[in-house]
Amino acid sequence: MEKKLEGIIESLSQLTILEVKELVDALKEQWGVSDAVAVAAPAAGPAAEAVEEQTEFDVFLESAPANKLKAIQELRKFNKDLSLTDAKALIEKAPTVLLSALSKADAEAAKKSFEDSGVTVVLK
Repeated sequence: MEKKLEGIIESLSQLTILEVKELVDALKEQWGVSDAVAVAAPAAGPAAEAVEEQTEFDVFLESAPANKLKAIQELRKFNKDLSLTDAKALIEKAPTVLLSALSKADAEAAKKSFEDSGVTVVLK
């Protein structure tokens, strides 16, 4: 840290609370800053940040469906490497993620396909 800043810190450390308040008031007057500006400035920071749009979605099964066979068939349509036994175990493991890291279009297509088969899923 610069020697100049160290000197300022040392000087400020010796002030009483009342003296610090007087210093703050004097600096506000000198620099033309009001309490409203001081409070509003930090609030504007997070609001100004752009909200990042979600690009990857998971197809999530909240509970095991009544017709597990349809759910297993649908799951194997989207994940051809999944064995019948593994697909059945995954469906019975609900709540669970069935498909992960899909684009928005692919996730919506999968959701529609599952729902057309009577399986309720949500995108997360």
